Amino acid sequence: MPPTLKSLFLKIQRNYRLLFLWIFLFNLGFTLNDLRNDPKLTPEKFAKYFADFEFEFHSEVQDPATFISRKAGDCDDFAILADLILREKGYHTRLIAVRMPGLTHVVCYVEETKSYLDFNNRIYLKRTVSCGNSIQEIADKVAKSLGARWTSASEFTYKNGIKQMVATVSQTERYITKQTTSSPPQKVESRKIIIDF
Repeated sequence: MPPTLKSLFLKIQRNYRLLFLWIFLFNLGFTLNDLRNDPKLTPEKFAKYFADFEFEFHSEVQDPATFISRKAGDCDDFAILADLILREKGYHTRLIAVRMPGLTHVVCYVEETKSYLDFNNRIYLKRTVSCGNSIQEIADKVAKSLGARWTSASEFTYKNGIKQMVATVSQTERYITKQTTSSPPQKVESRKIIIDF
């Protein structure tokens, strides 16, 4: 084997060994206490812990230890755990549920980073989504990322297995007729925002 080809082969072999070692160590998993005891835990680093978790819908929120040990869950399992752990680390977080036709998606907004954590983004290099802090701005970004239109969004808290609404923003569509002197009447979509505290 020529020297350059041999050195290339050795580099590839060495990199594969490192990759397998990394996969082996990473797949050992982590516990709830590992998250709590990580002194350098940031929202971005929190999401990184879940990069290899599988999506698995549950009608109820899983206990955090169950979610972690099974390495499977859905958006509310992830967002509620993010809210719990990041609050313990001193972050100011908010849980936001965005309702769209046939779908509800939950994210955890972090005031300090002006971004939200989304279970769908856990596998990307950029795991947080920059966003304004109003419920409407968050709902707009979440719905756009899912290729949908939101109908309502709520901020809520979750303690001892109980969800409690803090605020809700609803969007209703209505059509108004717009007519100019030179064109026939047209239906123009208008949105009305209702905020209920």
